[in-house]
Amino acid sequence: MLHFKKILSLLFLISFTAFSQEKQTISGTIYDDSNNETLIGVSIYFPDLNIGTTTNEYGFYSVTLPEGTYKIQLSYLGYATIIETIDLQEKLSKNFKLKEEAESLDEILIEANIENLNVRTPQMSVNKLTSASIKQIPVVLGEADIIKSLILLPGVTSAGEGASGFNVRGGAADQNLILLDEAIVFNSSHLFGFFSVFNPDVIKNVKLYKGGIPAKYGGRLSSVLDIYQKEGNSKELNVTGGIGLVSSRLLIEGPIKKEKISFLVGGRSSYAHLFLPLFDNDNKAYFYDLNTKVNYRVNDRNSIFFSGYFGKDVFGISDNFVNTYGNKVGNLRWNHLFSDKLFSNLSLIYSDYFYGLTLDFVGFEWDSGITNYNIKYDFKHYLSNKIKLSYGVNNIYSKFNPGEIKPNRDDSGIIAEKLTDKYANEFAAYIDAEHKISDKLQLQYGIRFSNFTRLGQDELNMYTNDEAVIYNSEFKKYESADAIGTESFKRSNAISNFNNLEPRVSASYLLDNNTSIKASYNRMAQYLHLLSNTASPTPLDVWAPSGKYIKPQLLDQYAIGYFKSIKDGDYSLETEVFYKDIQNRIDYINGANLVANNEIETVILNGKARAYGLEVLLKKNEGKFKGWIAYTLSRSEQLTAGRTANEPGINSGEWYNTPYDKTHDFSINASYELNEKWKFNTNFVFQTGQPTNYPVGQYEVQGLNVPIYDDNRRNADRLPTYHRLDISATLTPRKNKNRKLQGEWVFGIYNLYGRQNAASINFTQNRETYRNEAIQTSIFGMVPSVTYNFKF
Repeated sequence: MLHFKKILSLLFLISFTAFSQEKQTISGTIYDDSNNETLIGVSIYFPDLNIGTTTNEYGFYSVTLPEGTYKIQLSYLGYATIIETIDLQEKLSKNFKLKEEAESLDEILIEANIENLNVRTPQMSVNKLTSASIKQIPVVLGEADIIKSLILLPGVTSAGEGASGFNVRGGAADQNLILLDEAIVFNSSHLFGFFSVFNPDVIKNVKLYKGGIPAKYGGRLSSVLDIYQKEGNSKELNVTGGIGLVSSRLLIEGPIKKEKISFLVGGRSSYAHLFLPLFDNDNKAYFYDLNTKVNYRVNDRNSIFFSGYFGKDVFGISDNFVNTYGNKVGNLRWNHLFSDKLFSNLSLIYSDYFYGLTLDFVGFEWDSGITNYNIKYDFKHYLSNKIKLSYGVNNIYSKFNPGEIKPNRDDSGIIAEKLTDKYANEFAAYIDAEHKISDKLQLQYGIRFSNFTRLGQDELNMYTNDEAVIYNSEFKKYESADAIGTESFKRSNAISNFNNLEPRVSASYLLDNNTSIKASYNRMAQYLHLLSNTASPTPLDVWAPSGKYIKPQLLDQYAIGYFKSIKDGDYSLETEVFYKDIQNRIDYINGANLVANNEIETVILNGKARAYGLEVLLKKNEGKFKGWIAYTLSRSEQLTAGRTANEPGINSGEWYNTPYDKTHDFSINASYELNEKWKFNTNFVFQTGQPTNYPVGQYEVQGLNVPIYDDNRRNADRLPTYHRLDISATLTPRKNKNRKLQGEWVFGIYNLYGRQNAASINFTQNRETYRNEAIQTSIFGMVPSVTYNFKF
């Protein structure tokens, strides 16, 4: 009994000592030594305690440890590892600067964490890309492109060459939340999809969330593409640029006050249209964009940033048809450190998407767009090494201009008309926790509350029984209902109000130091809808808010995965299975007209959608030869059933393929560094053809054969399989080492074997033979390119 009491006393003493041991916090920011750019995702590891963390989106870290002396190790791919000894006897603020390793520069294809934190953390369904990796991937016309790079990853596809946007896990393009320095970008494409709006020289970090989306994000169902611009070199003036066959770019960055205030200005423009007059061609097709940023580090606790983007596209056939569209965004941001454990970010954001069309031969101009104003306040609270909290609020006020038409000359017969503007307010509050339960089990869980209010507008149509679409049983088809009147609201009135709770949870269980299984669930609400009945968004498509006749889309997504680091991180394997269930996904009645339609609710039916599949990603991360193999097996389907037993719904009320369903999606990306002078890159893409409809018969009218389409076979056919092979070679002259001007030549061939991939197939009658024929439209054959990149 005495021994038992002694043991209890000893255990109590040990326990008391452990709990009473003082703990201190080390925190700070990690920078790139060459330009003072903050670094995102740097691994901070304490091997003596087996404790680690990573820097946040602004380069900040915070770790709380027992008092003592420890080794600290900082690791980041492309940079030399730092190992130091620290004596932690009181709270310590310590910044670090990492130096680039010349032999590792521009080799990173997908960021991997040296400490295998990707295996350990509960975060899943996420892919990261660096600017260096994006620039290496061969693309059409030699222009490095973020969106085209993402399409090489599992679960991400596009509608084809020359198509805008991208699709994630069987979702529509409007279900992707695209953020540039936290500002929403509504159209991510230049020249109808040939290029993206993101200049790779300006981009610091790209992260794509396909699932397991943290509670701080909301408003879209399928994915979040979070892009951060560089902050500007605060040490010395730098100029970077590139000259290509169809476009060139230039980036200037430097200090306004060294180590304190920096700026960044990046411009890009195409110029192929300048050569058209040489061929007696007065058409035009060009784009330009401008990125700006000013960074003011007030002190160790405060930083102020202003960033902006402006981009515009112009496409014209002489002066008779001129199409202009583009984005404008701006963000004024304040980072503040309340303490060594509480980091905050306050942002005031403006975003605008505009679309204009001039038809001179008809005599009118058309203008439409969407504008929003956003204020958000986010906090990161490092409670302990086991629990980190993120929480904040967000409010977005939006104005929707569906369109305005007006005459552009005195003899025009067009009567000016303005479609009714729409207004909405979206508020959200969230809290999210990263929780280390044990050395094997980690969780990330949170909840987001969102409120969407459709605000008053000048006129809102009323319909019998509130049904804007009616079913004509005699002709067996859906038709637009006639309005029985209108009602008007003050702007402060609410036409409709929606509230949703959006829980999120992810878990990671470590099987061993290199292997884990992960699972996630997230619920998302989307209140904005892109009105488009094409597979790929076009600038003419219009955004519309949820309201009396359009319900918010709701998503429940489930995923489970297996993650393994092989040979100390030289290789990695990621596999995931996902299932998505979507409520209130809109579709259109047959023959729907979406252009300049002030009664858009009369062509819309609400249905549901689902997508499910398997993703595999095998990467080689180290060595002269690097790359990845990605494969996705998936289905994406939609169901729009009848509202009553007497209505058939769309496609006879049966499931049908969405326009972005791709059963098989296979891609390979590889790079090989032969020596300091030559690097080679290649990628191969294979995708199931996109769904479409072919005629099922024909009839003759006055000697003309007219194809017949079956309205009950929506998306039942497919275009031919899509595949292509791209290659590129980068030549870096050895004399670069001895001069300030650094240059490289990039030679590429897009679609090496000249595959004529079908963008569409149209059925028409041959004017000479009077026989029906299928005409395939292809955008590109084999396209060679050469680009000269420089910096000094």
